[in-house]
Amino acid sequence: MSTKNAYQLADIGRNNPIFSQIRSTVETAFYANNMTQVPNVATAYELAVQGPGTVKTDLPIYRPTDLGLPADAKMLVENTGKVVGRTAQARRILGDAGVDEADMAGRLRDAIYKAQNEHFIKTDVVVGLDEDFIVRAHLAIQDNYANNLLSYMLNFQPITEHYQDMFDNSVAYPEGDIYIYADPTYHDPDYPDGLAIFDPKHNAAAILGMPYFGELKKSTLTLAWSIAHRHGYVACHGGLKAFHFKDKSDQVFAMFGLSGSGKSTLTHAKHGYKYDITVLHDDAFVINRDNGSSVALEPSYFDKTNDYPMSSTEPKYFMTIQNVGVTLDDQGRKVLVTEDLRNGNGRTIKSRYASTNRVDKENAPINAIFWIMKDDSLPPVIKVDDPILAATFGATLATKRSSAENIIGNVDRNALVIEPFANPFRVYPLSEDYHDFKALFEERHLDCYLLNTGYFGDKKIPKEITLGALEAIVNNTTEWESFAGLDHMQNLKLADFPVDYDNQKYRDLVATRLNIRSNFIDHYQHTHNDRLPEETTEALVKLQKQLTTK
Repeated sequence: MSTKNAYQLADIGRNNPIFSQIRSTVETAFYANNMTQVPNVATAYELAVQGPGTVKTDLPIYRPTDLGLPADAKMLVENTGKVVGRTAQARRILGDAGVDEADMAGRLRDAIYKAQNEHFIKTDVVVGLDEDFIVRAHLAIQDNYANNLLSYMLNFQPITEHYQDMFDNSVAYPEGDIYIYADPTYHDPDYPDGLAIFDPKHNAAAILGMPYFGELKKSTLTLAWSIAHRHGYVACHGGLKAFHFKDKSDQVFAMFGLSGSGKSTLTHAKHGYKYDITVLHDDAFVINRDNGSSVALEPSYFDKTNDYPMSSTEPKYFMTIQNVGVTLDDQGRKVLVTEDLRNGNGRTIKSRYASTNRVDKENAPINAIFWIMKDDSLPPVIKVDDPILAATFGATLATKRSSAENIIGNVDRNALVIEPFANPFRVYPLSEDYHDFKALFEERHLDCYLLNTGYFGDKKIPKEITLGALEAIVNNTTEWESFAGLDHMQNLKLADFPVDYDNQKYRDLVATRLNIRSNFIDHYQHTHNDRLPEETTEALVKLQKQLTTK
């Protein structure tokens, strides 16, 4: 499917559902005299090199010309200030309670009007890397933030001749292109921490007062996922890998977890090269509800730098880097200081070449979903064999906050929080995601697993345990036992992580954590026009009773 940005005159007006007040306000800004088109990655790179805050390192970018960059391109660093993560509190989504379109449109008009003497740059990319799903997106941003525009072009897919042909050959849908207007310097007086205005039904957004690149990436994905959801796809904030075999069916696994949960590590793990593995992506993809195939939305990876010291091999694939330090090595070269020494959540746009087994579409149908939790009441791996319960655990995915988020106010980062389907970027009703995932479990007969990548009690679960469990599932060598006698739940038997089912304190702890989930659903039912089905609460309450009834 593809989008459109040109219309017959008779199709322009109020009667065309593509148009809206916010969309018209955003798109109009793209045609003003203060906008300059950046046609390709090489031009974007030259602008970014000249940026006032840019540090041009002496580290060469790997295979630069294949990425559209100059042959001598070097990794570029740009750092922001105190805020080095996403600000969820800044999001205002049309359709949500208390968000008035006329009010937001007025604030947006003010922002655009006050910036008319500032110079902006703009560019075009596609989101989705196959004819099955490929939509066009446009970004406009102040020219002082050329590094963000370059990162945007490297993170998504610049429109080359190949991708233009792919876009042209895709089936056109009644959806307008995505438009993102960004002014990191404009601060609405009523929103001092930033304002992100979303009109998801009309594929438009404005990001005001926030220079962190992740805001641009996730706002674009937010709208692309919304388009996908409207047209027969399941929107996925997660990773997907496939194990291919000659003598049996492929195993296609999707990992869902928030930043820092381990989904990227699990997605990219090579498993000692014992298997023929392909990787679709570690952060953003969509699943075709009809045939189970999957399409990646981005060619590159927006990765944390914390785990990659300069002595490791991974920095070879960095292109642009945000919020890291720079120093001189013993040869006098400007190199990176990673490991989050300067601040938390150092980030890089890493090229597709970091994954030697990368594909942009996985034709083999998905057959297993893994909800990655950080809940110390759970053993490392649990299998759930009921579609309602499997979808309910996705809707109440429990984890902990990460450094990728800019948290405003006095919030405990270590507290257990619920983030449905590990996707804080949803702009349509949660119940629709619930029904989409339930249908995958019910109609496509997907397996469901809960992975705890944090602590079980006070014992850290090492990644080797989790990776070993994935291999056992692939090889069908798992040994399961009933999890505390609960219906439809079995835990993987692991000698290093025994489960004391008869300990009432432990059973009460599990019941308490399930109660957090059911309380989340109850709160959601009372604070949203949307409602999750009663079957979700009933499934959780039934488990709690089984745990606490002697």
